This record gives sequence, C-alpha cells and structure tokens, in this order.
Amino acid sequence: MIQHHPGEELLLTLAAGHLDSGPAVLVDAHVERCASCRAQWRQLQAIGGALIDDAEPALLETHALARTLERIDARDGTSNANGSIQRTITTPRPPLPNGAIWPRSLHGSTISRWRWMGPGMRWSRIELPHEPNASLHLLRIAPGRSLPIHSHDGIEFTQVLCGSFDDGRAVFGPGDFDAADGNVHHQPIVRDSGECVCLAYVSAPLKFDSKLAAVIGRWIGM
Repeated sequence: MIQHHPGEELLLTLAAGHLDSGPAVLVDAHVERCASCRAQWRQLQAIGGALIDDAEPALLETHALARTLERIDARDGTSNANGSIQRTITTPRPPLPNGAIWPRSLHGSTISRWRWMGPGMRWSRIELPHEPNASLHLLRIAPGRSLPIHSHDGIEFTQVLCGSFDDGRAVFGPGDFDAADGNVHHQPIVRDSGECVCLAYVSAPLKFDSKLAAVIGRWIGM
C-alpha cells in the first residue's frame, strides 16, 4: 500500500502544467500508480479548467503551445511541423527486476545502461527529449546496501519503482514518493526484501558527508 505522496502544491503545479519536466516525470509516475493522488489530480485539473472558462481571454506566452505539445508528445508520440503525430522511436532500456514496470512518463526518454557506482549499487542516466539537461537518474541498489550519508542544497525527489528503503525518517516502498530538502540529512538503506529501484531527481548537487562519495556524486551528476 502506498504510504507517501507528493504534496498538494506539487499536484496543483502538475495539473496546471507549470511543473518542470524533470520533477514532472516523478510526480506523473506516482500519479500513474496512486489512485488517491490520481483522483486529486483530476479534481485539480477540473477546477483549473473551470477557472480558465471564467477567465478573460489573454495572449499566450511565446512557445506556450509548443511546450504543451511537447508534454503530450512525451506520453503519446511526437508532433511534426504540420501538427500530425509521429510515433516516438523507443530506445533500448536497461532491464528492471522482475515485477517492476516502466512508468509511462518516461516514454520517449533515452535511458542509459546500468553503470557501476559501488558494490551492489548501479545507476542509469535518463535524458528527457524536451529537457535533456534535467538531473534525472535511476538508482538500483541491492538488499542491505545504502547510499552515502548526504544532505541537500536544493530539492531531491524520489519515486520508488520496486523494493523499499529506510532512511531513518520512514520506510518508502513501491509507489511511494519522497521530497527531501535542506532540512533532511539522511542515509537511505535498502531493506532485505529485495533490490530497490528508484527514480531520482535533484535540483542541485547533493552534499555528501564523505569526500569519496562527493567525487562519485559529481561523476554521476548528482
């Protein structure tokens, strides 16, 4: 059962289409799996639609339509200059543990092979077609292994695809969403029940306690 969810402000920003592409991928992935957040998101969309209906007409920002089409294309395909839809060519993806499912929000993304970052720990870089420089990664950690102790200069969003981890604040299992900021100093430890695979987004590089971990973090781009 999903225990941890994005805050209402994040869901509202997603429903309004104002959430940056990197964090939007994670919140979208959560909404896809979580019935309660999906219902709340749809309600917020409906409220937003009603407000738009009552609003005075106004000029759109430059490229607003193009950005909206890019969001749609990320889910369903790509739009050419004439407005017709072309299906996105899906690039090969690294294997996931049995039972894990790729979120639809990663459709059209380029996902690298699994790369070693420590004993029992691998990572993969995700490149979004509409925001290639977003700091978005997959982390795959073996049972009993832990990420280095760290804090944050910005925001770290995590969406659990499979497995579970405990960082001292709570246990996060399949479908759970976590938001950590500068007030959080933690060490996620994967539980013994199986491998843990997470989507992770950071708005700024993590602050690792260990100098070696900091070097690895810079190499990975986290």
